[in-house]
Amino acid sequence: MTFDLQTLLAILAMAAATILTRVSGLFLLRYVSLDGSRRKAIESIPPAVLMAVVAPTAFATGIAESAACAVTALAALRLPMLVAVATGVVCVALLRAIGFG
Repeated sequence: MTFDLQTLLAILAMAAATILTRVSGLFLLRYVSLDGSRRKAIESIPPAVLMAVVAPTAFATGIAESAACAVTALAALRLPMLVAVATGVVCVALLRAIGFG
């Protein structure tokens, strides 16, 4: 494995952008009042991001992955995000273990 300075700088820049985005969101949220519709809009962001990450997998892979994506999407409607993702991981692992993957 070789050391590539440009790759390292790109990774560090992406990490800084991620951290600044998260920290600025927490900082700015102190100064914004969240009524019902704003709160609902903000709470819908994590499931939307999850589906944006999961959807390409559902269409580009096998039956086990597609089924696990559907299970994850359904779980995300009612369960906390971490539980929904864990449910999808367990589902794909079980489906692969029984021969669907």
